[in-house]
Amino acid sequence: MTLKALGLVSALALAAAMGLSACSTTTGGSAMTPPAIAPAPGPEAVDVHTHARPEIARVVDVALDLTADFNAKTLAGTATLDVLAIPGANEIVLDIRDLEIQDVRDAAGQPLRYVVGDNDAVLGQPLTVYFPAFAANERRKITIRYSTRPNAAALQWLNASQTAGGQKPYLFSQGQAILTRTWVPTQDSPGIRQTYSARITAPEDLTVVMSADHLTPNGERAANGMKTWRFRMDNPIPPYLIALGVGDIAFAPFDGRTGVWTEPSRLRAAQSELEPTAQMVTAAEKLYGPYRWGRYDLLVLPPSFPFGGMENPKLTFATPTIIAGDRSLVSLVAHELAHSWSGNLVTNATWNDFWLNEGFTVYFENRIMESVYGHDRAMQEQVLGWDSLQDTLKSLPAADTRLHLDLKGRDPDDGMNDIAYEKGALFLRTIERTVGRDRFDAWLRGYFDRNAYRPMTTAMFLQDIRDNLIKGDAALESQLQMDAWVYQPGLPSNAVAPVSHAFEPVDAAAVAFFKDKGPASAIPWADWNTQQRQRFLGWRPEGLRTGADWLTNAQLADLERTLNLANEGNAELTFAWLQIALAHRYQPSVATAEKFLTSQGRRKFVLPLFQTLWNEGEWGRGNARRIYAEARPLYHPVTSGSVDQLVGRP
Repeated sequence: MTLKALGLVSALALAAAMGLSACSTTTGGSAMTPPAIAPAPGPEAVDVHTHARPEIARVVDVALDLTADFNAKTLAGTATLDVLAIPGANEIVLDIRDLEIQDVRDAAGQPLRYVVGDNDAVLGQPLTVYFPAFAANERRKITIRYSTRPNAAALQWLNASQTAGGQKPYLFSQGQAILTRTWVPTQDSPGIRQTYSARITAPEDLTVVMSADHLTPNGERAANGMKTWRFRMDNPIPPYLIALGVGDIAFAPFDGRTGVWTEPSRLRAAQSELEPTAQMVTAAEKLYGPYRWGRYDLLVLPPSFPFGGMENPKLTFATPTIIAGDRSLVSLVAHELAHSWSGNLVTNATWNDFWLNEGFTVYFENRIMESVYGHDRAMQEQVLGWDSLQDTLKSLPAADTRLHLDLKGRDPDDGMNDIAYEKGALFLRTIERTVGRDRFDAWLRGYFDRNAYRPMTTAMFLQDIRDNLIKGDAALESQLQMDAWVYQPGLPSNAVAPVSHAFEPVDAAAVAFFKDKGPASAIPWADWNTQQRQRFLGWRPEGLRTGADWLTNAQLADLERTLNLANEGNAELTFAWLQIALAHRYQPSVATAEKFLTSQGRRKFVLPLFQTLWNEGEWGRGNARRIYAEARPLYHPVTSGSVDQLVGRP
């Protein structure tokens, strides 16, 4: 039977055929026990960013057997997929992009017919595999032999010279949002959760790590100077969390269940900087229940990693730009840790509801920071988030300032901005402020338990909070304005700006320098923490948020010299300074910008700085083109793909 003939079969029918409840979160276990098979996405969770038809047939487990070839810059081998389908189904549709498919076979090794469909610029290609019709309650395996291409967008192959050690190459993956399909042929949708295992063969002088349990901590010798490493993830996860790192890396523990991996020359600094991780895990558990993933480790990657962090389960991938020397940027660890509940455990079913991952996580991150570092630090970070949100609200079309988005025909990366993160968190803080923290915490802990390992939509979230918190209270429903928060643009009338008294002397110093033209020597820079310094450098005259000619060259030189900004080691502060200096065409800052843009590839910093240069006419565009020609080979495709659209490909 074809997919067309089965097109009216719902996800509920598939769940029934598999012996599952579409609303179950445990599939026969307790709330703490991961289900053997995660619930299917419901009929309301239509993912426009996948070719898959999970209501007909879906992948529930992936077993990889791949060899890393650093000369060819490819991963090659097999992916064996466990498939569940409704009775009568005779095909499954997978997602691929830039994969070389060699053959597909059944469990007995017999060839299966397959068709690779037309390429879509955003979605890649459908891979349709045909097989004899499924019987009721049947589960089958299919094995796909394939290889990646050197330009696979999820993978970055680094030469030895691009690493800290300078002696050995490096490989890492970045799957979010829809890039896993460039190295794993599967149903690449956040609502189609899958367990996975892997055998990865790589050069014997390198170490392999993944977002899974390490079954062979030291690897197993293979032929021709290679080693094989084996992994298993028994918790069903969205495919974007399947993650791989291969390089010259070493490990240092924080305690019995947390630690850090990174290149040996950077290990001591990373261990010292990120030591609060263990305390954060304890704080998170006290807030919202047990950590369900076993270990929580971090992998501090080379500087080209495109994000601040990626919440790959058991092994957060992190940028080295958070190693500031004073633990001032460890809120990123709190953020990625919080994803172990919001995102990894309860996951947005589609990218239109990305805020369900990130808004919850920013809220949870701030609660962890408050628990570990105190109320004042947490409030400072809330205020910085509010300021960033105001800029984002001004820069986006109104339709894109809603929490629930419509990203059909667009790359889901378009939704990865402060609307999902900061507006989402502000919405949750609004609920907390309205109902009280104790009552809100009880609901949120229950939300994670009730929906563990489950795809989540905005409509499902609203139903949960109405059933379990509002409970028919019409006055409270009206007061919260929930539909306005999620379905309407901008901020509802009950949004309240956070306040930090620690910023009052900072704002006074900013007015004295920037507006009243006082000397930089009067700025009490040494007395401030990083968040206060960020606030100072983020100050703009009323109505001006993006820079302009409101400072003289003499002021800029005074500021740079007095605060030693050309030699600042904190990436957040360097970025904030360059946003001011480049917007004023301050020529001495170009060398600082070039050094910064060619020494790290974090898109949060890279894209806005190139945008600032691009806004400054031919002076800025000439510098942007020159710097980008040098920097682009260092960037991950996630970053270069964004900058290409602005500057053009050198």
